[in-house]
Amino acid sequence: MSGLSPTQRTMKFLREQGRLVGNVEKFNPYAGPFGQKKDLFGFIDILCIDPVDGIVAVQSFGSAWSQHVRKLQEERNEIMFEWLKHSKLELIGWRKLKLKRGGKAMRWFPRIADVTLDKDTDLIVTERK
Repeated sequence: MSGLSPTQRTMKFLREQGRLVGNVEKFNPYAGPFGQKKDLFGFIDILCIDPVDGIVAVQSFGSAWSQHVRKLQEERNEIMFEWLKHSKLELIGWRKLKLKRGGKAMRWFPRIADVTLDKDTDLIVTERK
């Protein structure tokens, strides 16, 4: 799985959990010199149907955890606030960790957080353990 993008890795991970997944992130080859990815509503990479939670939006990325959390909190995306009133949003970041302390073997592990709203319409990002 070393050559997979964070979105591909996340979709595989979600399917293994029994979720139905669909990629809603689009690539525009004409934006900028190298093209640009565009998220659905500016914050959704993947939509999935969970047997328990229903429809869940997922923001997927590599190791830039703090930058993604800060971006969500600073942008104040009104569509995201409306989404969170009706459905769930998860952040899934990927990082490579050693399997054993002192060992050389490394594996990709997800870092997962739930994004919710409090009463004052502030975002709360709660990392799962």
